[in-house]
Amino acid sequence: MTDRHLIVGAGPVGRHVAHLLTARGAEVVVATRSGSDSGVAGVTHRQLDASDPDALSAAAEGASALYNCANPPDYTTWDTAWPPLAASLLTAAERSGAVYAITGNLYPYGPVVGPMHEALPDAATDHKGVLRARMWADAKALHDAGRIRAVEVRGSDYVGSGVGENGHVTRQLPGMLAGKRAWVVGRKDQPHTFTDVLDAARLLVAAADDSSAHGRLWHVPSNPPRTQEQALTDVMAVLDRPAPKVSAIPTPLLRLGSRFAPMAREIADLAYQWERPYVLDDSAARTHFAMEPTPWDEVCRRTAGL
Repeated sequence: MTDRHLIVGAGPVGRHVAHLLTARGAEVVVATRSGSDSGVAGVTHRQLDASDPDALSAAAEGASALYNCANPPDYTTWDTAWPPLAASLLTAAERSGAVYAITGNLYPYGPVVGPMHEALPDAATDHKGVLRARMWADAKALHDAGRIRAVEVRGSDYVGSGVGENGHVTRQLPGMLAGKRAWVVGRKDQPHTFTDVLDAARLLVAAADDSSAHGRLWHVPSNPPRTQEQALTDVMAVLDRPAPKVSAIPTPLLRLGSRFAPMAREIADLAYQWERPYVLDDSAARTHFAMEPTPWDEVCRRTAGL
């Protein structure tokens, strides 16, 4: 089979997937709405509206894998942006025969008690979690019917290189480096799993390649949980900077602000992730793929841009 891959989206996961695939000599096409350069050498860039199933199917023809690394940038428009894009990706996977590898997240589980593992039901009640759960359920149904080959990889909040404003840790960096206080959502003292974005890409590529991994979810191998305050302190430490002052924004205050700011409402819906332990059980992927997470010190260095 031709080692040709189509990546939809050029965010941090998409760029890392492209790096991994080109490093092994694969033919890689990165499709985005703008067609802009991802910065990955050896990649073909294509301007494409991925929500157009005919255009996406044509681009996926002959691909061995189709990677969903898309992420609509505006949190407040997911309900309108995701459904046509998700449907188009399923159509392209079925028409092309490419393995459909999905970059997922933990929203579908909703609030949980205890570590999250792949056998948990998708029980979210907020609209973003319900939407992401439906995306996997639709892909799984087509996989089970023998119409596509699908796999989804789920990680927790991203750290590492290239995450930028999309990360709870990295969006704090400019202010902390200027000596400002860091403001975090929920509580600053609860254990929380952070996932290296490169490790997410590593698992996504490995899962797409491994036919025995298809048809199910996999959790990205991640380092032991840190509190938000610990994670911010660790990143500053690799820069030889003092521990930052960290304060928490209580969820009730977010909900009050949501009356006036749609983005505050979206964040408040997911604030449960930061109010109690939010810990990923990644043992299944560690065992199946013999994969360990990138050491935390190295993750912190790359998060800090070193």
